[in-house]
Amino acid sequence: MSLTLQQIITQIDAEFYGKNQVQTIDNVSIDSRSLQNNSQTLFFAIIGPNYNSHDFIPELIQQGVQNFVVSEFDEKWALQANFLVVKNTLDALQKFAAFYRKQYTFPIIGITGSNGKTIVKEWLNFLLSPDYNIIRSPKSYNSQVGVPLSVIAINEQHNLGIFEAGISTVHEMEKLERIIRPTIGILTNIGPAHDEGFEHLGQKIKEKLKLFEHSEVLIYNKNKTIDAFLNTDIKTFCWSANDPTADVVIHHKTYHNQTTLNITFEGVCFKIKIPFADEASVENVIQCLMVLFYFKYDVDTIQNRLALLYPIEMRLKVKKGINNTILLDDSYSSDFQSLKIALDFLESQKQHHKKTLILSDIFQSGLSEEELYSKVSQLIVSNKINRVIGIGETISKFKNKFLNGLVFATQEEFIQNFDSLLFENETILVKGARSFHFEEIVSLLEEKTHETVLEINLNALSHNLNFYKSKIRSQTKLMVMVKAFSYGNGGLEIAKLLEYHKVDYLGVAFADEGIALKTNGIKLPIMVLNPESTSFGAIIQHHLEPEIYSLKGLQSFIKLARLKNLKNYPIHIKIDTGMHRLGFEEQQLPELMQLLKESHTVEVKSILSHMATSDDLKFADFAQKQIQLFEKLSLQLMRELAIEPLRHILNTSGISNYPNAQYDMVRLGIGLYGISNDAAEQKYLENVGTLKSVISQIRVIPAGDSVGYGRRFIAEKETKVATIPIGYADGIRRSWGNGVGYVAINNHKAPILGSVCMDMLMVDITNISCTEGNQVIIFGENPTVPFMAAKLGTIPYEILTGISQRVKRVFYRE
Repeated sequence: MSLTLQQIITQIDAEFYGKNQVQTIDNVSIDSRSLQNNSQTLFFAIIGPNYNSHDFIPELIQQGVQNFVVSEFDEKWALQANFLVVKNTLDALQKFAAFYRKQYTFPIIGITGSNGKTIVKEWLNFLLSPDYNIIRSPKSYNSQVGVPLSVIAINEQHNLGIFEAGISTVHEMEKLERIIRPTIGILTNIGPAHDEGFEHLGQKIKEKLKLFEHSEVLIYNKNKTIDAFLNTDIKTFCWSANDPTADVVIHHKTYHNQTTLNITFEGVCFKIKIPFADEASVENVIQCLMVLFYFKYDVDTIQNRLALLYPIEMRLKVKKGINNTILLDDSYSSDFQSLKIALDFLESQKQHHKKTLILSDIFQSGLSEEELYSKVSQLIVSNKINRVIGIGETISKFKNKFLNGLVFATQEEFIQNFDSLLFENETILVKGARSFHFEEIVSLLEEKTHETVLEINLNALSHNLNFYKSKIRSQTKLMVMVKAFSYGNGGLEIAKLLEYHKVDYLGVAFADEGIALKTNGIKLPIMVLNPESTSFGAIIQHHLEPEIYSLKGLQSFIKLARLKNLKNYPIHIKIDTGMHRLGFEEQQLPELMQLLKESHTVEVKSILSHMATSDDLKFADFAQKQIQLFEKLSLQLMRELAIEPLRHILNTSGISNYPNAQYDMVRLGIGLYGISNDAAEQKYLENVGTLKSVISQIRVIPAGDSVGYGRRFIAEKETKVATIPIGYADGIRRSWGNGVGYVAINNHKAPILGSVCMDMLMVDITNISCTEGNQVIIFGENPTVPFMAAKLGTIPYEILTGISQRVKRVFYRE
């Protein structure tokens, strides 16, 4: 990209304020946190439902950013940078992307549907890349913001584009169509995803088809439902297993782990084998096959390339590595755009000051090698990477572009020198094209692997955070609870994500939880909700902020603060308004206020209380009485002490049920982790944690034989039994056994047989097709944590926090 502000102004209907209209732009950004922002970045200050990027403009100017597209403008800024003022910055970003797209005339493949978009895009990239310089959406960049950012990455060397488009409601696709303007369209499987944004299936299909209004052809699986909504002006190239009028008729037969496609095309019958057996993968392969037919590839080339297809790993995982390292596993792709995304993710998840990048040769950039590796070098400098290890013949030629860089021609050479590289106390991003098999490097770097893991979806955490942000006023601050190992999900990694999202406070139960976060680099203020007086010294040493709930506790803290010659140390005063757990009661306020007036060692940072019934509206009267008492007592404290601290009383349920009591801050807890006490609200939250294991062993027992301790299960007929390496020491309650609960194997329910053991449980797989080593879902989408809690007569909190820390946590981002 090389455009001037002058060229952009007219395209986005902007008014210019600033110093230099001929400033050259070579990068577009919407993320104020990215280290890749520089003087030639054009920053679009997007306003979302729960954030306003204009707030970060002064900070960005200090960092050297000089060019902004804004809808809110302060004239004093014009003396410091260039500003393009528009009505709506998201609209401006989309207009700019549409203008940029028109500069290029090569074919563009546009993909939409409910499922399979990213898989089809990645497979098409693999199948067509020997013959084309391809630009494609990185990861799942298919939204109203992701699509324009993807298209803006096109450069003069590309000659084919592949972009996916996703929508969640009406009137979104026409905007994406103007940006992508696909010449070739693909409609993948239509399923239930995002159904809530549409009145009915027909409306959903009609909206998705808008992507293809100007396409020269649409590729799809022919069926009457789709046909009913097709514009007759659109040329189609369709396939079907049942309709002989389709352009290509395909039947398939699956055996073992592969499928044979029996194809009739242009009067010729032939067979093609593909290395997949599940229905979703088969359908996605056929969509790719249709593109190859449309591009006039011969059958031999098609067969050879399809045989090499592989499962796509769409997750960027965070793992614990050897020697106190943190490992970011992105070992399945290597292109310039996804490298930029991975480096931003590295910054959000770094847990050490030292950052290392292990990078393979980069493919399909559309740039000359010299230009590409110069840009990679600039990217690495911007992201303050301490050490670069390049693997591959091409990257080895450009070793001189990387300060502190090491290069190895092959992965084997890297492995031979592994011990001398001394990986320790650092965050390591492993970024490699699939052909380099970097999963072997990840295996070397990863801490001992476990068959049972709790996978934490960071995208879902971000989604849930934003959902609750949308419920609070823009001026209301947000404390997020990360106590109890973030409700069993993992502490530091989640705290890093929350810090990246710029929440205002973190809350922990005990001092040692806060100390662990602070010693690992968390800079956010952390409130300790249940501090013991013996921990006050450590709290002060690590700059934590204690909740003070008793006169004895306050006296002890003030005494220690005086000994340390502290002034205005932040504390938080808790008032008991009816929970009757911790907090000052009304009759204690005079003595509390006298103590605070006499001491200048502490400063009341906030006044808080805790609601006992915020989740149950049948106790709404009691909740309102708590809020009224809190209002009365907190105002009394503020008047008498002449202070204006933050006030907060609402937890997760309170945010939804008592929005008028937001005060200055709210405290988000279980909702962040995908659990709501309101069934209507639950559907808007995304599942965060999925507890997974594997089948260790399979056996068949005859009728009359028993399973497990105490012979609590006796087979009434021949039964196929699978053993799973997870038990009550991992947090699976014994009461979940003996037919009460189940696990999911290949999307089928497998009832638990007999007693849950300390380290194992056994399940009935008589009617399930599976083998040893197959994946097992203990909880996640099915069964859900709320379902388990209801069956066990408990609450989701107990299920989540009960998962033992011996269960490995793996964090990932889609």
